[in-house]
Amino acid sequence: MSSISIIGTGNMARTIGARAVAGGNTVEIMGRDQAKAADLAKTLGGGVTTGEWGTAPAGDIVIVALLYDGVVPAVAHYGDTLAGKVIVDISNPFNSTFDGLAHREQTSIAQEVAKTAPASAGVVKAFNTVFRHVLEKGRPDVFLAGDNARAKARVETFIKSLGMRPLDVGGLTMAHWLEGAGVVTVGLANHGVGNLDFALSLTELPV
Repeated sequence: MSSISIIGTGNMARTIGARAVAGGNTVEIMGRDQAKAADLAKTLGGGVTTGEWGTAPAGDIVIVALLYDGVVPAVAHYGDTLAGKVIVDISNPFNSTFDGLAHREQTSIAQEVAKTAPASAGVVKAFNTVFRHVLEKGRPDVFLAGDNARAKARVETFIKSLGMRPLDVGGLTMAHWLEGAGVVTVGLANHGVGNLDFALSLTELPV
């Protein structure tokens, strides 16, 4: 099993934390508000601990569960404490109308994280194409992207511990397109599907 630190105390932090505990992983919660972090850790149970904001995360895998505009600043704040860690960006940088990305160039939050994080850290984009309640109740496919094969392998192991299937889409430049897929899920929720009770998945045809 994996050792996980989650930076954030919101809904996605709660959902991933709960699935991680159920999967037998070691979990640490870190938040700007120490009281909220402690409350979340208590709610999750299973020996979940709390860490002080900005100090070295205990987990080998650090999941940054923050709104997209807070991800890079948080990674910059943690700085060298993230050396050698696997950093997982789960954010979606939607524009104000949720029909496009906030970027004005072909980048991604994960790529910007990689520019900020210590060189020895492995950055992986994952979980951004899954709605929170589907992640909570279902077993969706989880797409991921990254340049560091070892980091991706560790994230894949973690995803499998959640009872989900990891699907590698390629290098970190593909994180931009995963964020675009996040926009597609919102479009489907608002139009083609009409609800949030679904996730993008891969169907393999029999040979």
